[in-house]
Amino acid sequence: MKSVFFEDLTLGMAAESSRQVTEADVMAFAQVSGDHNPVHLDADYAAGTIFKERIAHGMLSASFISALIAGELPGEGSIYLSQTLMFRRPVKLGATVVTRVSVAALDAEKGRVTLACASSVDGKPVIEGEAVILAPRKSS
Repeated sequence: MKSVFFEDLTLGMAAESSRQVTEADVMAFAQVSGDHNPVHLDADYAAGTIFKERIAHGMLSASFISALIAGELPGEGSIYLSQTLMFRRPVKLGATVVTRVSVAALDAEKGRVTLACASSVDGKPVIEGEAVILAPRKSS
């Protein structure tokens, strides 16, 4: 893991990652979160929904945003203060989620960075939102 200190952040700076959502991911997320909604776990049930097949938990896909923030931008030592999320489309099992965060605003007095957050599958948005992060400082 690396860290980009607050003092080194600039507007527009960005990081991106991609991850394929697997059966194992969905099962592990259900176990850890306690979210056993059958739309995620039961193919027969999911076939009767508007999705027609199982979909990944929205918060599983959202966790890729958290991983990108903690792992790359700003990285190690980042502290989440808030996160907004808008779920635009479902994520199907086997899909590759591309996640991007970019610096939208900097508050030097408080050491806070606002990140625009977006995730997509096949170029179509699945999650959009904004995170406010307390970024590590060089003097800390």
